Amino acid sequence: MARRQAADYEEKRDAIVNEAARLFAADGFSGASLADLATACDMSKSLFYHYYSSKEAILYAVMKGHMDDLLTAIDVEESGNPLLDLRAFARKLLRLYAGAADKQKVLLYELSNLPPAERRDIVAKERRLIAHVESVIKRARPRQEKGFLRAQAMMFFGMLNWTHTWLKADGPVYRDEAADMAARMTLAQR
Repeated sequence: MARRQAADYEEKRDAIVNEAARLFAADGFSGASLADLATACDMSKSLFYHYYSSKEAILYAVMKGHMDDLLTAIDVEESGNPLLDLRAFARKLLRLYAGAADKQKVLLYELSNLPPAERRDIVAKERRLIAHVESVIKRARPRQEKGFLRAQAMMFFGMLNWTHTWLKADGPVYRDEAADMAARMTLAQR
């Protein structure tokens, strides 16, 4: 007979994902065992299989949830001004990064540990974010060569993706200011 889902099933799944992000960010996917995760979540290792089928499934849940959150930044209403649009996107992205440093670190470092189908899904989501930035840059520079478009978009993400390593909540540069700087630098004349 199948086991019934507890009333707090989704909350426990979320707690597992958050704790896994913390452990994977600190110790790496390979360095964090399922036993470590079970101990951190105060549950038995066998109980994990009620929530996730494998350690890789937990890794995928960490990355998918984070990417789905980041994709909401695309929903910023366009103003018609590429600089204002890129600033709004960058601000939303950095606000989503706030409090998600562990998930961001896992996304940046652990993609190769996903099974191929799940990796393709995460890469497709990343490409949607990149395509969005390329489209904003293209509106600012309609004659920009495709290779330069991609380079500018990747440099933009390079500026933002690592803010979890240096940006402090109490300044001297605040989150929105960092987002604005990234947008201005990306759209500066070459």
